[in-house]
Amino acid sequence: MTNVPKLSDQLCFAAYSFTHALNRAYRSLLEPLGLTYPQYLVMLVLWEADGQTVKEIGERLKLDSGTLTPLLKRLETIGYVTRRRGKEDERQVIVHLTDEGRTLSDKAVGVPIELGCAMGAEWGEIAQLRDRLLALRDRLGETGCAIGEPGA
Repeated sequence: MTNVPKLSDQLCFAAYSFTHALNRAYRSLLEPLGLTYPQYLVMLVLWEADGQTVKEIGERLKLDSGTLTPLLKRLETIGYVTRRRGKEDERQVIVHLTDEGRTLSDKAVGVPIELGCAMGAEWGEIAQLRDRLLALRDRLGETGCAIGEPGA
């Protein structure tokens, strides 16, 4: 059994365990804002550009509407967003920040700084890791290698 892969050598486990640690850190940082991590991601998208459709938000976050709709309903219930049917196309649902949702951005501005501090990392190091992860994500499955082939 010498050729059996070791857990400690697996990228998937490193990513999995890192994600859990990251979520725990975010949970403590976002709790005072009354947000979960997925809700925080939605708010980040809306703080960048208010008045987006559910489809646009989903594309940015790589979430389908079945996952996104409950997040938006909860954000609406707590008073951070409103959802309205489009005037030109009633099939579209447009999401807007409320005044309270806009104000929340002032309280959230320190979250990335606090996260960096919790990680013991400088912003440049975090930015490099983020860029590398995004590049690998974008290339995953686009290399021409079939997943599962030796050497893939």
